[in-house]
Amino acid sequence: MQEPLLGAEGLDYDTFPEAPASPRERTRAGALQNRRVFLATFAAVLGNFSFGYALVYTSPVIPALKLSSDPALHLNKIQASWFGSVFTLGAAAGGLSAMVLNDLLGRKLSIMFSAVPSVIGYALMAGARGLWMLLLGRTLTGFAGGLTAACIPVYVSEIAPPGVRGALGATPQLMAVFGSLSLYALGLLLPWRWLAVAGEGPVLIMILLLSFMPNSPRFLLSKGRDEEALQALTWLRADSEVHWEFEQIQDNVRRQSSRVSWAEAQDPRVYRPILIAVLMRFLQQLTGITPILVYLQTIFDSTSVVLPSQQDAAIVGAVRLVSVLIAALTMDLAGRKVLLYVSASIMFVANLTLGLYVQFGPRSLTPNGTVGLEIMTLGDTAFNYLTLIPLLATMLFIMGYAMGWGPITWLLMSEVLPLRARGVASGLCVLVSWLTAFVLTKYFLLAVNAFGLQVPFFFFSAICLLSLLFTGCCVPETKGRSLEQIEAFFHTRRMSFRP
Repeated sequence: MQEPLLGAEGLDYDTFPEAPASPRERTRAGALQNRRVFLATFAAVLGNFSFGYALVYTSPVIPALKLSSDPALHLNKIQASWFGSVFTLGAAAGGLSAMVLNDLLGRKLSIMFSAVPSVIGYALMAGARGLWMLLLGRTLTGFAGGLTAACIPVYVSEIAPPGVRGALGATPQLMAVFGSLSLYALGLLLPWRWLAVAGEGPVLIMILLLSFMPNSPRFLLSKGRDEEALQALTWLRADSEVHWEFEQIQDNVRRQSSRVSWAEAQDPRVYRPILIAVLMRFLQQLTGITPILVYLQTIFDSTSVVLPSQQDAAIVGAVRLVSVLIAALTMDLAGRKVLLYVSASIMFVANLTLGLYVQFGPRSLTPNGTVGLEIMTLGDTAFNYLTLIPLLATMLFIMGYAMGWGPITWLLMSEVLPLRARGVASGLCVLVSWLTAFVLTKYFLLAVNAFGLQVPFFFFSAICLLSLLFTGCCVPETKGRSLEQIEAFFHTRRMSFRP
């Protein structure tokens, strides 16, 4: 059996005792010392910006196309469900391709390759003359999103030092949220074709910046390019004294120079972290985040919130952005598991509130309508307090998701996966995630039409309770650990880093 990289096993064995950070390590964690890591991370996560933008593209576009006078572009309910859900099929295909490309081309080149289907997809939607162009464009942008969702978190985690890996690990989700918010905001100003044109900009900037960034040192070492890996690590740390860190990474890579065989994949030391990562992405989707984001304006139209649905969507996007910022700032302080507990609890309350509102609320609400509820009159406008509940509950749900289960699942995927299987396993995580998202988005509107809007929300609230149990039983705390320490932890077959 392979021995853990650090520590010695005994009766009082503490897998990785927390050594106090030296002044030099604390200095390196500062913004100035890590400025090149921040720059490389920013260049990469522009792909997540495009992903978030493309994911919610249908939110303002479906209502517009339902009212289109062009018969070739007019959408009925079935076509609208396909237009909303086909993105996730493309994302699943992108995750599947990442299982090969992540280790074949490397993390950086795979991210850059995603720009090709993204640019073509946006161009097809911008110039669409029929439904097939919309669906193909949506599928291609989904493919690009699935590829980046698998590659970017791995790239960021492999270039970031442990002291800031939690904060930087939240940036893929942060940029995805910022991309969604940008789409909501531009949706108030631009027609749907120009929204697709605007999506091209971040992709082109990403390609330009990544051209000047190094590849992951761990990937380079796995390909035998040691000198290039040392140069990349030296550039990223802005320091020539990186030999201790380089030797630690090099030792871990040499221990795992071969690919994982099927026999080895049945070893708990290998399949446990992979199973944790896959189940986290599966549960993340089952909380309802993707159908809620994709059909946000449709949901608000159905619940008759007091403000126009486009403005409500933009408000929710802003709340989501602030919440991810909070998570990024607290992830390395509070820890991953605490935020996962808080996140799942908030989402449970929000989903349950939405379900109860739809189940027991007024049957026929209209904006600014009166149905015998408490009313506040502003001039000639009647304001119904009860119609604030869907907006507030959705804001609460988005806040809870963005504080924990949104960014942390991305981060933990890249932290716990074993190096030998990281490229393939990250693609598997994305594949499972987006196949689940496809099923949810494809059948969400159909379930609403058949059973009512409250049924999906009750289902999502039950999943949030299950997520709480899963976090307590299966998810390790990785705060402050190096990737090598985390990997050695799984070799001990322990359930916790603590003795």
